[in-house]
Amino acid sequence: MTTHPEVLWAQRSSDSVADKNIIWLTVNVPDIDESSLQYELTSTGVSFKAASKTDKKAYAFSLPLFDEVDTEASLSKLSSRSFTAVLRKKALKAEYWPRLTKEKTKLPFVKTDFSKWVDEDEQDGAPLEDDLGGMGDMGGMGGMGGMGGMGGMGGMGGMGGMGGMGDMGMGGMGGMGGMDFSKMMASMGGAGGAGPSDETADSDSDSDGGPPPLEDVEPSA
Repeated sequence: MTTHPEVLWAQRSSDSVADKNIIWLTVNVPDIDESSLQYELTSTGVSFKAASKTDKKAYAFSLPLFDEVDTEASLSKLSSRSFTAVLRKKALKAEYWPRLTKEKTKLPFVKTDFSKWVDEDEQDGAPLEDDLGGMGDMGGMGGMGGMGGMGGMGGMGGMGGMGGMGDMGMGGMGGMGGMDFSKMMASMGGAGGAGPSDETADSDSDSDGGPPPLEDVEPSA
């Protein structure tokens, strides 16, 4: 004995873009036994049969579609929670199908998928769901490899040029060579710094008057 599964459906339409001219079908049967799955799509109808490993029940349905679909361009996917299919409408039309099935018959197990449904006049601004796992979008993530370009930050090594600032500073300090450190230190009474300053002053008298080495200059207190 078979049971009708819950079948959810939604649609989009377009008179110019085939990828936006589709029907979504979601068959809510959890944990389908893949070996039992029988899915057949023709240009005018769809049929499904499968058993659930969870509740041990067999589910089945057969639906004649309102209009023709392109079987070659339609896709399907099985997951642990459901079976999904995206059917490509054959005729490019801006108008929605008025219903899923050929005949205007009330089928309690066929319901509107409100998570995907938008009104016909609002579909242009609605995102187009990818019910087959979003695999195309994930492939786009490969572009994140471009972050490798951050290696260019190695160019920050050029900041080493700031060392040139040291030259500027040294040049400026060179002007201090004209100062008599021994007199300055003596007047300050700085006995602690007087010794090295006297030696520096003596060595300066024998030099060509250039600035003393920075390491021999005692900073003033």
